[in-house]
Amino acid sequence: MSAALSPAHPQSGREKHLSLLAVEPHPDDESIGMGGTLARYSAEGVRTTLVTATRGEVGEILDKDLDPKEAAPRLATIREGELRNAVKILGVNELVFLDYEDSGMAGLPRNRERGTFWQADEEEAIERLIQVVRRVRPQVMVTQNEFGGYAHPDHIKTHRVAIGAFFYAGDVKRFPGGEPFRPSKLYYSAFPKSLMRQMAEAMERAGVENRFSTDGEPPPFAVSDDRVTTWLDVSQFVDKKLAAMRAHRTQIPEDSWFLKLNEALGPKAWGIETFERVRSSVDAPVPEDDLFAGLR
Repeated sequence: MSAALSPAHPQSGREKHLSLLAVEPHPDDESIGMGGTLARYSAEGVRTTLVTATRGEVGEILDKDLDPKEAAPRLATIREGELRNAVKILGVNELVFLDYEDSGMAGLPRNRERGTFWQADEEEAIERLIQVVRRVRPQVMVTQNEFGGYAHPDHIKTHRVAIGAFFYAGDVKRFPGGEPFRPSKLYYSAFPKSLMRQMAEAMERAGVENRFSTDGEPPPFAVSDDRVTTWLDVSQFVDKKLAAMRAHRTQIPEDSWFLKLNEALGPKAWGIETFERVRSSVDAPVPEDDLFAGLR
């Protein structure tokens, strides 16, 4: 379930007590949504832990060096290897799998299959995550919002399980086992509509396929600007973010628009990562430029 990794940046000084826990549904979600954030805090000496609910075994196979028919039965193993490479690049201290199966896109028959994350008992999944929370004791948790980005069943389930773990990790009556602990701050990854519009316009000027807008409207995963509380400068870590994205070869080939976007726009494409602060037990005025604002 767990795989401790050698930290690229050993904790020292005032940061050694800080801990960040990211909870994501599939391999690659961590790199696309918050790869720069993980790299930044790892470089600062913050302990970083990534929990991934599934191994993405029913995802696409876009790696041109693989035969999709041959690779499909072992895609879980392939994607786990890709994720391990990505987190090493980002400097993540520990990778943990919740060991559920990929549920597939919304509306597919697989959504109803036993063993998939979507069909998993929610209390059991929350308890699995609570055990991680109580062990690593993060002040900050980051996960998907209630829409799951684009309404993928595993993204939505990740949101529900992470929320449950955040609120109940301190409740030993409901979930016994392990020393109780309540994180101080909870965040959702958030992509503001204004930024998506700016990106769409820049892509059009650069001749890159517009994946951020349809008929002038932001994509479904974009949220209203007033929900975004936290803007992180990760421009120094764009190279690591891109390298981590490239590690997910089955999902992000070299001709992917993700990578073309960076070629066309440079650091502006991926140099800022944005979040919505949902809960905080510490005083930290918004807007923020640090997930640990109020904690150091």
